[in-house]
Amino acid sequence: MLSIKKNISNTLKILLIIGFAYFFWLMLKITFEYIPLDTNVSFLMIKQTEVAERPEYLYFFYTHVYTSIFVLLAGFLAILRKDFGIKNFHKNIGKIYIFLILFLAAPSGIYMGVFANGNIFSKISFVILGCLWWLSTFKAYQFARQKKFNEHKQWMWRSFALTVSAITLRMWKVFIVYLFHPNPMDVYQIIAWLGWIPNLLLIEFLITRKHI
Repeated sequence: MLSIKKNISNTLKILLIIGFAYFFWLMLKITFEYIPLDTNVSFLMIKQTEVAERPEYLYFFYTHVYTSIFVLLAGFLAILRKDFGIKNFHKNIGKIYIFLILFLAAPSGIYMGVFANGNIFSKISFVILGCLWWLSTFKAYQFARQKKFNEHKQWMWRSFALTVSAITLRMWKVFIVYLFHPNPMDVYQIIAWLGWIPNLLLIEFLITRKHI
């Protein structure tokens, strides 16, 4: 029985790694679109007003794009910490994850949220997302400093649930467009909330049931 459970666990872990690798590659391709710097590609093509009228917008945008991909990778590697067998690996990769979010990715994301596409509800969603992302990561950092590692783990899971909203947001977009073909701005207003709320609800459920 223990052997069967171990095999199932290993299989699920392999599937998780494959799934993450696939979506990480997709996110990496999106990041590569902005190398070299070009304001007439992809997302920036619909943000020309901000690009023209707010010189600081591009600084926040590139900061968010270039750091978020490393945050995503660092968070996932921290989850797989036991598989590397490297001393202090989890601690060091966690420091990178926390630093990037607190000082670069989350603040720039909050700024971008203020100018998000869609109506005021989209803007509110992305600003809340950025604030919760920062707060949950900071709480995780605080508990780690206090050596309250169970609480640290729970808050890091909440933080990572918000980190992967970059992936789930795009998954919801494909799903909704494929099934319903709505107006693009309507899609944006919907996925602004769907991208992160289900993630948090799932993590809270797993924490409550003591699965993580």
